[in-house]
Parts: sequence; C-alpha cells; structure tokens
Amino acid sequence: MANGLNWRKSSRSGSGASNCVELAIGESVTCIRDTKDRDGGTLRVGQPSWASFLATVKAGRLDR
Repeated sequence: MANGLNWRKSSRSGSGASNCVELAIGESVTCIRDTKDRDGGTLRVGQPSWASFLATVKAGRLDR
C-alpha cells in the first residue's frame, strides 16, 4: 500500500527537522510513516477514522 502513493509532510517542518511524519491519502485509507525510517512501517487509518481525528484536532479537543 505504501508504494506509489504521494507522500507529503507539513510545510512547518523544516528541512532539518527530525520529529516529523509524512502522510499519503489514498481512496480508503490515510497512511502515516516516520520520516526518519520510511521503510520501518506504515500506519494505515481508514478514512472515517481519519476524518474524525482531524475534526477532533481542529476543534481543539486535544489541546492541553
């Protein structure tokens, strides 16, 4: 699943940032991987769960 996807990372992570993840949004899943170890594995999240997570973040419900 991870091959052939369009991976992207936040524009807020500078070129030297090592605490970063990349996302690739597919038709049914969003894939997430660590930029320090791109071959180390991919977290796959279904689109309904990803949309719910984003809504939670945008609403500030995870802010401390």
